[in-house]
Amino acid sequence: MTPNQSISDGETLISLDQKFVLGFFSPAATTNRYVGIWYNNLPIQTIVWVANRENPLADSTGVFTLRNDGNLAVLDGQQNIVWSTNTSTVSKNATAVLADSGNFILREGNPQNFAGRILWQSFDYPSNTLVPGMKVGVNLKTGENRVLRSWKNIGNPAQGSFTFGVDPLASNQLFIWPRKTEYPPMLVNFPTLKSIPISLMNDTEEVYLEVSSVNNSMRLVMDVSGQLRLFMWFNTSQQWVRLWSQPSEPCSVYAICGPYGVCNTYKLPQCKCLPGFRPTSSENWELGDYSEGCGRRSALQCGTKDKFSPMTNVNLSISGSASVLSLSAEDCKRECLNNCSCSAYAYAAAHNNSCLLWSASAQLVDIRDGLNTSKDLYIRLGLADGEFAAGGSSHTKRLTLVVVPAVAVVLGILVLGIMRWWIIQSKAKKKQLSLRSLPSALSTSSAKSALDATKLEEDEEEEGLDIPFYGFQVIEAATNNFDDANKLGQGGFGPVYKGKLAGGKEIAVKRLSKNSGQGIQEFKNEVILIARLQHRNLVKLLGYCIHGDDKMLLYEYTPNKSLDYLLFDENRRMSLNWEKRFNIIIGIARGLLYLHQDSRLRIIHRDLKTSNILLDKEMNPKISDFGMARIFGRDQTQGNTSRVVGTYGYMSPEYALDGLFSVKSDVFSFGIILLEIVSGRKSTGFYQSEDNLSLLGYVWHLWIQDKGVDLIDPSLAEACINRSEVLKCIHVALLCVQEDAIDRPTMASVLVILLSETAALPPPKRPALFVRRSVPNIKFPSYEPSTCSSNHVTVTFIQGR
Repeated sequence: MTPNQSISDGETLISLDQKFVLGFFSPAATTNRYVGIWYNNLPIQTIVWVANRENPLADSTGVFTLRNDGNLAVLDGQQNIVWSTNTSTVSKNATAVLADSGNFILREGNPQNFAGRILWQSFDYPSNTLVPGMKVGVNLKTGENRVLRSWKNIGNPAQGSFTFGVDPLASNQLFIWPRKTEYPPMLVNFPTLKSIPISLMNDTEEVYLEVSSVNNSMRLVMDVSGQLRLFMWFNTSQQWVRLWSQPSEPCSVYAICGPYGVCNTYKLPQCKCLPGFRPTSSENWELGDYSEGCGRRSALQCGTKDKFSPMTNVNLSISGSASVLSLSAEDCKRECLNNCSCSAYAYAAAHNNSCLLWSASAQLVDIRDGLNTSKDLYIRLGLADGEFAAGGSSHTKRLTLVVVPAVAVVLGILVLGIMRWWIIQSKAKKKQLSLRSLPSALSTSSAKSALDATKLEEDEEEEGLDIPFYGFQVIEAATNNFDDANKLGQGGFGPVYKGKLAGGKEIAVKRLSKNSGQGIQEFKNEVILIARLQHRNLVKLLGYCIHGDDKMLLYEYTPNKSLDYLLFDENRRMSLNWEKRFNIIIGIARGLLYLHQDSRLRIIHRDLKTSNILLDKEMNPKISDFGMARIFGRDQTQGNTSRVVGTYGYMSPEYALDGLFSVKSDVFSFGIILLEIVSGRKSTGFYQSEDNLSLLGYVWHLWIQDKGVDLIDPSLAEACINRSEVLKCIHVALLCVQEDAIDRPTMASVLVILLSETAALPPPKRPALFVRRSVPNIKFPSYEPSTCSSNHVTVTFIQGR
């Protein structure tokens, strides 16, 4: 841009390498217009900088111009300045250029004069995003502090509730500061992984944070949620993948739901108001900005007419405004009720009969539910809200006494008529049952009734699940009465049959045997988990059936069956070339990453193995069998059990021996699967007689002798494969199966390493569960690019449809 040149709404300025665009845009859920910079040629518009973030344009009549005085400005339709660079230096020969880094630079001289003095640049005024080449930090000489400021909500880029940057008083520390000064700041620590290239630099002039990425594929975002999030763009999947965040989940952000708001990680939306309260701003609430919290629906009345609404198993931050007494539960309630200034109380019998009282002037913040705690919170409600919570006003109750009996009589007559009609129809069609005459599924209400009938009640956390219930006769007809010709396989849980519903849809029916070890609780676990998890690399649940002692699950049909079916058969494995195997590895990694980090829940699978990896017609992997999976709280890192389930050979040592499981248990299983895919050998039953080694021992024995290529499946040996990529997979697998869980990488790191061409890997430590032998210290192999073909292996990233 040169002086007096303008960009109108609808026009754009594109960087020389076509990576970034400057122009007008509207965020989600608003028609307001802003001038910003975003990535070019991405299917998802991703804004990295906003000029007029505090002063939006109401329509599309605005222009962005370089004025005669050398300042950039955003003007509305009446030529009023709504934003300007406002530089103190006047320059009539200034030019503005959008650099390949995404930095918009105002410089003296012509655009090709890179030595010209910089008058202003967007990198000095970050919005909510840090991109490679940009710095966030403190200038030790001038005291200037560049920070990231979150958007107010997803539809408003104005400064929000959170700021991230270097602490000017302790310049070697990074913090997230809430806008409300009474809330505590959050210390940020970045992982020391080379796959996450974030560095805190310190020199004589400044202390700053930067992101290193050779292709601008990473960005660090101060999110509306209060989380600092690192994303990486993958061209193969055409989407941003979150590699890391701190805090690890939104409910760990202090008071994220505002005053009188409750946070639950396992629900969407994650915030709700306490009983008797409603959002202070419904509009902001719907856009994900909960900072204003909730307000009372009606005023409190002093006296015994006030009621208390209980909330069980909540986690509370005990601030100085809460009075702590040692009382019984009843005395605690009485103490609050007799004190007109008491707005709520909490009781924890497990903590020395602690009674906590909150005064009306103190706001309840940072409340979390969905956790297994021993604290119960009782909210004081006014008369109107108390009656509403108890079941309605006296007028409503009188109306109910009149209406309910009348409705009951009508419904009773209607139900009897329907039952009589159904009996007549059933007798008439009893001997003419065919696939075509059967309904494909019952209604959602019928499904829930079936769940209730088998004591699989949906609790509050499982409301809204749409899980179709299929009648036994429907499945019987679909599988031709469970004909052996339709049998796809047999596992420890029971047989799996192929079926076809009335509409022609193919299904896989998992029929649980009585001795499968999966009881009613595991069955419920699998139904609910798979119904709530949606990802292309997780098997899709179509419905379920309960018929007497029979419990059945209906899945999408995967024509290529399971990974072990192809991988461990001498002839069928020939269909798995290296490109397909690598794509399967990536798909499994993405599915696990979703379970561990990106889903609404945090899931530990606990039984990951090749037979539980299904393959669709395009060889996309689908993780299945969630009967033994466990849900973790976002702050929970480890669990234990006295009942160890799973498959030996895939179990991590801490789980197999001590019953301890975590996300690193799944990482261990993934490492085993990775070795099986590379070698074509089963982990279970593998025995190398000469050295008395398990598969892990055999791999380690080859690795330390720099003979990793000897592990490669012989069926791949004749083909031209990318050996450096295969060796990297073996290296990653050995990192995943290290004996100490803390040494194993996360699935986010694994995915980055597998898809990166430049990631530096640490040497693996000796793996677990193999015959220990004295071996010499030999250097670890390095990777050299394979030159056997000009055709480079392409990685197909799996994503949801």
